[in-house]
Amino acid sequence: MAYETIKVECYSGYRVNERPVAFTFQDRHWEVREIVDRWYEGGIDPSRPEIRYFKVRTTDGRIFLLK
Repeated sequence: MAYETIKVECYSGYRVNERPVAFTFQDRHWEVREIVDRWYEGGIDPSRPEIRYFKVRTTDGRIFLLK
């Protein structure tokens, strides 16, 4: 699987960058309508930083996995 670096706009509530609300991918701005799923990896082991994953549905119905 190929990964691309993208710009993500986040909502900050009880924590900074709590969840994605929009992102730019392939020169297009995508608005997040729904977070379908989310999960975490690492964080307890200091040698493995916490990585947050979000499976999101955009306003036009497309599904993306954001890491």
